[in-house]
Amino acid sequence: MSENVSVQSKTYAKTGRFAIRILLPHFSLGIAEIRRIQPTQIVRASSCSLQKSCRLCFDKKEGDGFIGNELTIYNSEYIMTTPLEKQEYIIYKMMYPGLYILAGAPKIGKSWLALDLCLSVANGEQFLKHDTNTGQVLYLSLEDNLLRLQNRIYELTDEPCENLNFAIEAKSIGNGLEEELEKSKQELPNLKVIVIDTLQKVRSNTDVNYGSDYKELSVLKALADKLKVAILVVHHTRKCYDSDPFNMVSGSTGIIGSVDGIMVMIEQRRGSGKAKLHCAGRDIEYLELNLEFANHRWNVVDVVPERKPDLFSFAIHDLMVDEKRFTGSATELCKLIYKRFGREYAPNWMTRNLVQHTEELKVYGVHFSMRRSHGSRILELVYNQSGDSKNGSLLWVEITDHTGTRSSENVYLPLFEPGDGKNECDGICGSG
Repeated sequence: MSENVSVQSKTYAKTGRFAIRILLPHFSLGIAEIRRIQPTQIVRASSCSLQKSCRLCFDKKEGDGFIGNELTIYNSEYIMTTPLEKQEYIIYKMMYPGLYILAGAPKIGKSWLALDLCLSVANGEQFLKHDTNTGQVLYLSLEDNLLRLQNRIYELTDEPCENLNFAIEAKSIGNGLEEELEKSKQELPNLKVIVIDTLQKVRSNTDVNYGSDYKELSVLKALADKLKVAILVVHHTRKCYDSDPFNMVSGSTGIIGSVDGIMVMIEQRRGSGKAKLHCAGRDIEYLELNLEFANHRWNVVDVVPERKPDLFSFAIHDLMVDEKRFTGSATELCKLIYKRFGREYAPNWMTRNLVQHTEELKVYGVHFSMRRSHGSRILELVYNQSGDSKNGSLLWVEITDHTGTRSSENVYLPLFEPGDGKNECDGICGSG
């Protein structure tokens, strides 16, 4: 039997043993309010001002008496207006925290590539011409012994690296591996990458079907999310060729479907020392890199575009040093940018970047907030020099023309960046 429950002018059906948790916009109501309804409950969130970081202010408290499972519903306005913790890259445009697969034919040199990746992150050096964020690394080299590891490391470097760690034995998924890796995270607090070489060494289920593949990999996916690390699993490809390299990953499509990113290395021909690395994922763009193997290391032969830094906050800071205060819609802010610098940008792009740079802007004395007025979203930017870590100094090198006025050149490039590390021209209007 079901009944309808009205929640803030919206009607949601309650059925079965599920409690529905509804999260509405920050500026709608006050503190979380729980209405006990049998046999299920609907949790209604009310107002919470845009705080430094909203920690789901309506979290369930002890004694709330929820029955069965809980379904948390996030209102779209809440998602779009909440400053969330930014996800830092581990390898720029190639790897973020999450679960990844590195697949290739047996004995193609996958382990050399994985070891080079670990060494690059551990030292904060470029990997395949892509920047890395320095951190601790754990390589589960489960097909090697210490002597082979010693020989391989010496082929790549003659200096030990404190951030680079190894293990040659590990338990299987569901039989202690997760606990081992959680303990490793405690012992290595700056752990950024865990490499499991190979997947077959930690599998508990020998069945090859979508359900079992997805279930086992989902355990590692959940663990990567929990520990906020990247777990890279080395795996094999099939013998049969496919025009889509990702279809060549051994096993069912459950493996590809469960991971955040996948890298498939296809050699031109056996022993040629030339290969193409295909990369795709949820947080990365599709990428192809031509590689050549020399001196026990895979090297990129392509010209990789130089990374453009995310300088959105610099541009907004310099604008607000002059403006001091802005109150209006995203469209009006875009018009102001156009009037000042002659460049046209989409309102959704502007709002997204303001939300995602909220904390960074505070460092530069710019406080951003949003509110509703007559059904419209109003943006507010306030500059306070006393809170500016740069004390009002322009963060861009000032360029002046013959009239002595500021040029648009010093803010054009940063505003070209979307701020999420993915598509470099996303959200920019065609005109201008």
